[in-house]
Formats: sequence, C-alpha cells, structure tokens
Amino acid sequence: MKVTKVASLAMATTVLALLLAGCGTAPIPRGGRLIYGLTLPPSGIDPHVNASSELGIPLTSVYDTLVWQDLDGQFVPGLAEAWTISDDGLIYTFRLRRGVKFHDGTPFNASAVKFNLDRIIDPQTKSQKAVFMLGPYDHAEVVDEHTVKVYLKEPFAPFLDSLSQVYLGMASPAAVEKWGLDYQMHQVGTGPFMMQDYVPQDHLTLVRNPNYNWAPAIFSHQGPAFLEEIEFRFFVEPATRALALESGDAHVMGEIPPQDAQRLSDVPAFKLIPVALPGTSLQVFMNTERAPTDDLRVRQALIFATDREAIVAAIFKTLSPVAHGPLNAVTMGHDENLSELYRYDPGLAASLLQAAGWVDADGDGVREKDGQLLTVEAYLMGWGFMPEVAQLLQAQFKAIGVDMESQLVAYPAALEAAREGKHNLIPFTLSSSDPDILRSFFHSSGGFNWAKVQNPGLDGLLTEAARTLDPARRNELYAEAQQIIMTEALIIPIRDYVNLNAASARVQGLRYDLRGWFPWLYDVYLAETK
Repeated sequence: MKVTKVASLAMATTVLALLLAGCGTAPIPRGGRLIYGLTLPPSGIDPHVNASSELGIPLTSVYDTLVWQDLDGQFVPGLAEAWTISDDGLIYTFRLRRGVKFHDGTPFNASAVKFNLDRIIDPQTKSQKAVFMLGPYDHAEVVDEHTVKVYLKEPFAPFLDSLSQVYLGMASPAAVEKWGLDYQMHQVGTGPFMMQDYVPQDHLTLVRNPNYNWAPAIFSHQGPAFLEEIEFRFFVEPATRALALESGDAHVMGEIPPQDAQRLSDVPAFKLIPVALPGTSLQVFMNTERAPTDDLRVRQALIFATDREAIVAAIFKTLSPVAHGPLNAVTMGHDENLSELYRYDPGLAASLLQAAGWVDADGDGVREKDGQLLTVEAYLMGWGFMPEVAQLLQAQFKAIGVDMESQLVAYPAALEAAREGKHNLIPFTLSSSDPDILRSFFHSSGGFNWAKVQNPGLDGLLTEAARTLDPARRNELYAEAQQIIMTEALIIPIRDYVNLNAASARVQGLRYDLRGWFPWLYDVYLAETK
C-alpha cells in the first residue's frame, strides 16, 4: 500500500510563520474590492461542463479540490486531509477533512465526492474537459461520512494532478439538483469566495465566504479571505487592458500586450507578473486529412518556412521563448532534443514543395498543381495574439509560394471547424502541469485531435505513458511521442506560452498556480495608498 506524505502540522506552522514574517509587523488590511480584468468571456462557466481556461480564473476561488499542488509540483492536502494509493494504482482512498460546508450550508462529505465524480462522467453533463481528466474512472464508494474510495479501470498517472484542478472542483450536490441547467449561474462550492452574480459578457462578482477556515497549508493564513469582494470584468480588446490599469478600472489584468508590458514594468505604480505556462506551446495544428496538408512534404515545408525567432521577436519581444515542439519547456517530459529538428530554411521548404509537385508555372507567386492553387485555410481565435502570429505566417508562407487564407472566429466556431475538418491550420494552446495533455491532442481518440492523426504507434506511447507511474519511464515515453509528432510534422511550434499579467502596486499577496493561468486570490489584499 502506497501512503502519501502529507504536510505535518509542524511544517505547516513553520511555512505560515515564514510567510507572515515576510509581511512585516504591519497588520494586513482586510476588506476592499478587487477588480480583476479577464480577456475573454467564457462560452460557459461550469467547470464540470466547460473547458475554457478563462472560467478557472474566478472559479478557482469558488471551488476547493480534494488535493492541491504547490509551486514545486508536490501534492498537498485540500478537502482530503490524507490519501493512500493501492500498489496496483487502481484504488485511491481519501480521508476527508471534517467540518467543511458548502456555501449553501450543506455538509461536504464522501457522498458529495461521489456525486461530483459521477456527475462529470454522466453523458447528460456533456463534459468538454473534466470527463477526460478523470481518465479511466470507474466508480466511487462511500466508506463512511469522511472516507471515500475511488476505483480506476487501469492505472492513471495524472489522476492526482487532475483532482487538483478546478475542473474537478467539489460542487454542492443540493445546489446542482436545485438549479439544474441553470446551475452555472448559481454555482456553490466550498472555497474562500462565493458567487454573487454573473452577467455574461459583462462581469462576474464574488464575495467573501465568512465561514472559510480550511485553507491548504500553501497559503499564508487561515480564516476568511482578506478581500471582501472581487469583480471580474471583461477586456476583450488588447489595447484597452493597460489603459484599464492606468485609469484604475482594474487592479489586475492578464494577457497584457508585450509592448504595454514593457512600458508598465518601468512604472513604479505597477508591477509586471510574467508566468510561464506548462502544457502545450502555442502551436499551429495541421490537418493531415485535408489537402494540401495531407501531404507530409507540404507540412514539413510549412515548418521550415516559419521563422519562429522573427515572429517571437516582433510580437512577444524578449518576454516569451521560441518553441520547438508540442510541450512548453517548463512542462515535465519536455524533449530538449527537438530544437535541432526544424531550423528556419525557406530554401529547403521550396524544394520540398517542388518535390511534391507544386510549382509556380504562371509566375503569380502562388504554386499550383493539377490546376489547384496551393492554398491553406486557417481558423484563428482572437486571443493569445494568434491573429498577429497569423499575419507574419501569411507573409512567410507567401515567400515560398503558399497562399494562406484565414478566418477570425470565436472558440465554439473553431471547435466546430476542427471537428468537421474544415481547416488546414488552427493555432491553439492549453495549459497543463502534466504531459498527459498530449493525449488530448495527438491520440486518435483525443478530444482535441485537430491534426486528425491516426497513428497506432503514437497512440500506444501516449496510452502507456498515462498508465505508467514511474516518472523516469514516463519521460522516456513522452520523448518518443514528441519525436513522432515532429517527424510527422503535425504542428508548427511558435512560442512557449507566457502569460503577461500586470497589477497595481497596491495588490499584495498575488500568486499564480503551477499551471500559470489561475490566480490564488485568497491571500490577496490591497495595500493602503500612501
């Protein structure tokens, strides 16, 4: 029987003392209202149902999880104060924290855990992400009020990682049953903040949970949060984000344009908080089932024609590293050997297209073959500076005789286009602290298999890696998988994703989780103005 190492009371007390010592002797101001700028209104905000990263920014403060992950990647107690894992990796037994209540006053217990996990896998829930994060979940057994056993059909290495994410946060069964399809407008968790109101496309407001007293040891205090209220507002246009900070319309803002980020970093009234996101790089998925990207030589040519260094320097300045593969460099299992595989070489790109039969016979600058122009269709979402990246790609592709046509679409439309295979190219990225994220994108059954890859060898590697509990062996398997992904030219890597956050200098105690996207707002307070 494998037994987890949980933080001892002495260790937790030491960490708490050190954190408090760093704050000095002045008392921390309590109360106040924080305005947090979001960059994209989510299409839905129920974490069991929807997949948007944007929903997790506010809801990480609404929902607690069974386990938490500290910034070193270690799992620490959350709503579960301890857990054991059977030797075969199939049974997880969680001992739950006592005295925890949902925002509606109902008790958190083993039955609630079972309800939440079963809700996620229920086909009627139509989960877009959480159901995949549960992997081979079979069922949960209520042992007693504060003990629950979770049974898996096969070993699943990312299971604790999944349980530490907001998408598997614990919701009130009573509230879910009360509100039904309207639950996303009335969400109830056990976290330090409670949902007060949500006006889609406008704002979402959270208020302090006055009864909160079960924060994980990774935080600096116990009891209710320092802030009284948090309002999340949407700033879709990148040009408005820095202006909102400077005018006082927001205290914190994500996805600051790089040129504004550099400027704000020199202003004492603000601070820049760049956070490297583990998970996938910003990459352009190439559809292997739709001409002309169904030809390996065309896909390879597009990679060789992409001057990633120039793109990153022009758009992201010095604030984001160049990507060489499907995983960001800060992600476990990232293969450092990919950097030599595709160096910028437009001459080689042109030769590959020539060998594939694409020639510019009429001198109009666009290659053709059998009467068809060499055109690729790209679907772009408006975040992550994808349109700006696409403009530079369009010019680089044109230089080798490839015409790129693009459409700017919302996330749901991009999903539909990808499912139906209408695209040649779609840029995208997802944050994840576990390399199992590759299975979502490159396994033949993956929910985000936008490259339309059908490779039994790659499937086998990704499946084995998910079942393998030995970290060293997992790294070997993921290295092999990444080599196949790049050899088959399934993606064009662009940059390792760095979220450029900025905040007023008054904002204290702000940290981001290991995934780099979700803020920990429980310890945040607004310093008094001088």
